[in-house]
Parts: sequence; structure tokens; C-alpha cells
Amino acid sequence: MLSYARPIRELIEQLERLPGIGPRSAQRLAFHLLGAGPERAENLAQALQSLHRQIRVCEECGNWSVEALCPVCASDERDRGTLCIVADAKDLVALERAGEYSGLYHVLGGVLSPVEGVGPDELRVAELMDRLERLDVREVILATPPTVEGDATAEFLREILGQFEGLRMTRLALGLPVGADLDYADQVTVARALRGRTEMSD
Repeated sequence: MLSYARPIRELIEQLERLPGIGPRSAQRLAFHLLGAGPERAENLAQALQSLHRQIRVCEECGNWSVEALCPVCASDERDRGTLCIVADAKDLVALERAGEYSGLYHVLGGVLSPVEGVGPDELRVAELMDRLERLDVREVILATPPTVEGDATAEFLREILGQFEGLRMTRLALGLPVGADLDYADQVTVARALRGRTEMSD
């Protein structure tokens, strides 16, 4: 049976490992890169290599950054009395695109998921507690995704952050579809959810 040459086959196999890329999409991408010429392939290879060489985790919030502090944490114009807690850096970008929020962020690095073995120790919860002790935060916005795991994470955070007296805790309002990732929401939906956030209470 005729099969692709080894370099093409290896590229297809690597592309198939990417999220959302099936066998046919991987084949189309591989042949596109092959037909586009060596310069396109070299530019892609350089971008992939620089990704891990140049990108680091922000020392303060956990966002992806080139410098020790990401642009949000390094800015003097952000409201340092408000802290928005997100699961992933892509959620931070989604909120920034909405243009409704001017405070700081904290990236957890995921959500609680006992099935996948993700507990509080696997998330940046200790770093969050440290920041709340250092910073004069008035409000924490729990912007975890509207999923079962996201809701469980928000409830866990609500309980442990209750020790900070006078701290207002809010959750993103309706407008985000249940079961969807924040990253896929449009700007209007995210903006509405931010404006309509509600108190979390017993």
C-alpha cells in the first residue's frame, strides 16, 4: 500500500497531536507547508522554537510574558484594588479584548478536576493567597469558566477567601453560555458578563 514519504508522514503525525486537528486537517496543513516553499516552513519553525525560548510565566500573576512581569502587572494604570481570577492565560486575553476591566489578574493554571487529578496543589492557589496578603485588594472577581469544574473551583475559592475580612467576591454574570470556554465567547458577551457580575453568598 502506497504511503506518504517519511518526512511528510512525520509532519502529519505531529500536526494531528494539536487540539482540533484531525487526520484530514493535518494532511492539508502538511501539503500546504510543503507547497508554500522552504521559507514559510523555516518561519514557522523559528516561531515555534522562540515560543519556549522567549516566553516565560509572569512572576506576579502567572500570565505568559516575555519579561519578568507581564504588561498588565507592569502597568501603573491598572486598578490594583480589583483582582480577576481566571483559569488560563487565554481567558485573560478574552477579558482584555472586552475592554471593560482595568484591574489585575491572577491565572490559576487550570480548574479543579478530581477525575484528572487536578487539586488545589496543582493550581496557583498558594500564590493567590500570598498576593491577597500583600496587595490591598477590595474585590475579587471569580472568572472561572461556566462549567462543572469551573463552578466547583469558584466555590472552593469563595470558601478559602472568606478569611479575608471585607473582601468583596463576585462571579461573572449570565451571558456566558454554560459549558462553554471563556476563550470562545464574543466581546459583547464577555463585556455583559463583566458588567453584570454578582455577589457570591452562602
